[in-house]
Amino acid sequence: MSDDTPSYGFDTLQIHAGARPDPATGARQTPIYQSTAYVFRDADHAAALFNLQEVGYIYSRLTNPTVAVLQERIATLEGGVGAVCCSSGHAAQIMALFPLMQPGCNVVVSTRLYGGTVTQFSQTIKRFGWSAKFVDFDDLDAVKAAIDDDTRAVFGEAIANPGGYIMDVRAIADIADAAGIPLIIDNTTATPYLCRPIEHGATLVVHSTTKYMTGNGTVTGGCVVDSGKFDWMASDKFPSLSQPEPAYHGLKFAETFGPLAFTFHGIAVGLRDLGMTMNPQGAHYTLMGIETLSLRMERHVENAEKIAKWLEADDRVDFVTYAGLESSPYYSRIKDVCPKGAGALFTFAVKGGYEACIKLVDSLEIFSHVANLGDTRSLIIHSASTTHRQLTPEQQEAAGAAPNVVRVSIGTEDADDLIADLDQALAKATA
Repeated sequence: MSDDTPSYGFDTLQIHAGARPDPATGARQTPIYQSTAYVFRDADHAAALFNLQEVGYIYSRLTNPTVAVLQERIATLEGGVGAVCCSSGHAAQIMALFPLMQPGCNVVVSTRLYGGTVTQFSQTIKRFGWSAKFVDFDDLDAVKAAIDDDTRAVFGEAIANPGGYIMDVRAIADIADAAGIPLIIDNTTATPYLCRPIEHGATLVVHSTTKYMTGNGTVTGGCVVDSGKFDWMASDKFPSLSQPEPAYHGLKFAETFGPLAFTFHGIAVGLRDLGMTMNPQGAHYTLMGIETLSLRMERHVENAEKIAKWLEADDRVDFVTYAGLESSPYYSRIKDVCPKGAGALFTFAVKGGYEACIKLVDSLEIFSHVANLGDTRSLIIHSASTTHRQLTPEQQEAAGAAPNVVRVSIGTEDADDLIADLDQALAKATA
């Protein structure tokens, strides 16, 4: 597409951004470039690529033409200047933190996060010498108080997994800006169709492209989108970006690449050394999925609203956390943060507690019992016994994954069929 692609609408960009007919064959669909390495024109060309003096393809751990199209498409949809795709959503989180953190540094994170993220931040990153401070992001004073001289980022989810709680991205972004540190937003559950965190002040956006971006449960993948708006040279907190890089003869990423500093570092250092590479076939599946993202999200939201209202009115259900319900404390945030809808992920509490939840999950016929979300198929899981089982009871409660709660990811099937399936399963679970 031409240089003025941002003037196009979302539905056009989700199909065309980053993609051009293949110059060799004229193929209209982006080819799968299943190649490990790429031939250099000559020795000078090779040297220029390795010195970061020229952009091109060297080795598929770093760059691949199919993956490059996906990176440009996601960056365009999110309103960023660049993106780096990688092997999974968890890989994207480490890739986002890697240029920012040093041993002894910390990240302030929301208590309302996917259970695997809580574990990654509370346990695994300690092995890098990093630490995380968990804070209720609805308590803005607590967020401010948690930031100290060693804090290098703030991290939260636009629509939190599992409860579907909507974060006040702008309020948290203002706190991060005042502290001179970046805000990282996991936008997996919302997608750029429902929420564009960069427009609300986020510095970086991460995705598990495994979920709604691909939309069909076929491949894993992750992505880090760079807003290009953060001044990495404003302080000495981010030496990986502002100070000379020994591996590139003293090159300073922020000085050399300006708004694209984080993106280039993610490829030239992050993928080079961490090796969390997305494979080209996975990128191809995700590109095809994104072509229908807006259509799918509209149906996901429509179904979720109908089913959440039905559940809320059912006597066998204690409560429903869907932010699209007027009873939700997060309902007022929808028009500002997610104007096209509150997503399709939420939880509900079953009367009868833990055992009733297990019976419910085992009795469903259309809903699939899987550890995933964002599929065209409707999915369910009992988080306390699966995705969040490694957490303490207090952490489960804070994350919205108490023992009496199940998480649903509403798909694009007929909503009445889904309601009938829930009805018969609830009857068995609460008999």
